[in-house]
Amino acid sequence: MPDNLADPTFHANPHPSYASWRREGPIRQVRLASGAVVWLITRYDEARRALADPRISKTGGDDRHPSNAVEQALSRHMLAADPPDHTRLRRLVSAAFTARRIEALRPRISDIAEDLLDRFPGTPFDLIDAYAFPLPIQVICELLGIPADDRDAFRAWSDIIVGGVAYQDQFPGAAAAMVGYIQGLLAARRAEPGEDLLSGLIGVRDSGDSLTEDELISMVFLLLLAGHETTVNLIGNGAYLLLSRPERWERLCAEPALIPTAVEEFLRYESPVETATYRITTEEVEIGGCTLPARSPVLIGLLSANHDGDRFDDADDVALDRAHNPHLAFGHGIHYCLGAPLARLEAQIAFTALTRRYPGLRLAVDESELVWRPGLLLRGLFTLPVTPG
Repeated sequence: MPDNLADPTFHANPHPSYASWRREGPIRQVRLASGAVVWLITRYDEARRALADPRISKTGGDDRHPSNAVEQALSRHMLAADPPDHTRLRRLVSAAFTARRIEALRPRISDIAEDLLDRFPGTPFDLIDAYAFPLPIQVICELLGIPADDRDAFRAWSDIIVGGVAYQDQFPGAAAAMVGYIQGLLAARRAEPGEDLLSGLIGVRDSGDSLTEDELISMVFLLLLAGHETTVNLIGNGAYLLLSRPERWERLCAEPALIPTAVEEFLRYESPVETATYRITTEEVEIGGCTLPARSPVLIGLLSANHDGDRFDDADDVALDRAHNPHLAFGHGIHYCLGAPLARLEAQIAFTALTRRYPGLRLAVDESELVWRPGLLLRGLFTLPVTPG
């Protein structure tokens, strides 16, 4: 009988289950909340190989036939594609999403962080709502050239879109609203181009090639969703790891030079993306002693792999000064996260400002009262109540 990942106790703390499964083997069948049975890879070596194995595909080698126009508009991004489509899409997007453009954001991200910190109340408040969410959503909105006033709408739509079966009845409406909004943005930017990333994506060309309308909508959707959801969780999860053990918080406040390695440890220990997106085998594949038939659905457990004791010394300890940390939080292979430099930059700036300005920050509730969001894709808290101290 496959293990049931719909169990609420699993989402509250998946680490004991992952540890038990890693001891038993690198891959096993599990049942999702939807009822579907999939193969879940739990160990580091097998996960890293699977992430780079072209036989474990995003499409299964089939042409996709979306059931409606909204689904088609949201499924034409590089995260859902295999080569050669993936190669083409990533090349085109990379031309606009340059390291120089990201590094140029550093002063503005610092200004946003400082402005948010200025608004902290003197009484207990939710750190996610006041800091972890508005920082990355404002950054991605400014990067794309989108009005920040619309961020609450993005939050409502994205919560539904990534919320899995718990929000399945609301998904069509949220997806349609997101597509309609993006179409309006693209029309406005075509009429008045600017220096923003959205204008860059519209105008990008490579050897006469360009993004189609559906590819543009899908790419903006991906950048909006991935550009804030994962970083919200990175900042929120990192703050939780620090504040749940005050000695960690105090050390980082006293040793700010540790912040870059601490951010990598947050990525490893409470990976913002718990499992890589759905894949399917295109042919028979052997993984960890198991033979998976063609057309087998596969999930790659990034969070579990990042706790593999065969790869990481003291894997279940949070080491703020971990010198060598080859975690898989951003994936591996051709689908390695294009936004990783931006996420790292935002998190480093966020914790640098937070530890400097609020060294007395503390949890405002017992750790047992914190609630983790359901679902297997993203790992994050609903709220993180704190007191400024």
